[in-house]
Amino acid sequence: MTPLLLKADRNGERADQLIARLAPELTRSAAQRLLEEGAVTLNGAPIKKNYRAAAGDVLAVVLPDPEPVEAVPQDIPLDVVYEDDDVIVVNKPVGMVVHPAAGHPDGTLVNALLYHCGKSLSGINGALRPGIVHRIDRDTSGLIIAAKNDFAHQALAAQLADHSLYREYEAVCVGSLREDAGTVDAPIGRNPTDRKKMAVDRRNGRPAVTHWQVIARYPGHTHIRCRLETGRTHQIRVHLAFVGHPLLGDTVYGAKKPVPGLAGQCLHARRLSFLHPRTGRRVSVECPLPAWFEEVLTKLAKLV
Repeated sequence: MTPLLLKADRNGERADQLIARLAPELTRSAAQRLLEEGAVTLNGAPIKKNYRAAAGDVLAVVLPDPEPVEAVPQDIPLDVVYEDDDVIVVNKPVGMVVHPAAGHPDGTLVNALLYHCGKSLSGINGALRPGIVHRIDRDTSGLIIAAKNDFAHQALAAQLADHSLYREYEAVCVGSLREDAGTVDAPIGRNPTDRKKMAVDRRNGRPAVTHWQVIARYPGHTHIRCRLETGRTHQIRVHLAFVGHPLLGDTVYGAKKPVPGLAGQCLHARRLSFLHPRTGRRVSVECPLPAWFEEVLTKLAKLV
């Protein structure tokens, strides 16, 4: 396997920290294991995990072969909002993982799509993520679009890149936002102390922009609409927590105690709009708020 080459850009950083920072797919503990196994070399010689790199050092990291996993079709009901020969848009329920991964080998949206669409899914993202153009978190509900062929996938991916694929969410955040609308423009990267989380990182993060608007105010909470200009992992959750208003029920970026009646954060991908890959016409779809979200709003309204 061709090694992953990482060029040190700082003096004196430990090798395990450097690898975890420059290779987001690797945790620090995974980097340490690779170092202990001699899978990380400098100028052809293995280095230890406490090696401190000099700026300009190029570390060669040999990644282990992935364990063979195959996504299989499963007869899982889907709430299909739009479908044609090129694309399918699904209203994903809370609790459903988008594609197979460690700890979630099946029961995912991909498994359901494979059963529903047969072999009509793009292969650009590989065998474990056929058709998947973008993702939403397991505990976020709402609209997600998948491509049925590589032509459609490439066109939709380009729209994600140039921000012409419109995605709008509704959420309930903790606290009262001072303004009626605003924008959070803050780069996001891996949390340096917890690689399973994301964080605002102005030095190493990637550009991230979230526009928000107040829909309704309640004592201690605000119902908002969010529009994504970019699509970073956990973007809305990280941005709202960054400005001091984490999402209700978000035990990762907000209060650690779960909210009774909520399976996760109060976030729903409500509207999606894209240029059809084949015709070029704009297709706009939306789905209603799920019952659990409406119940949250009803409870909050009783506090007024």
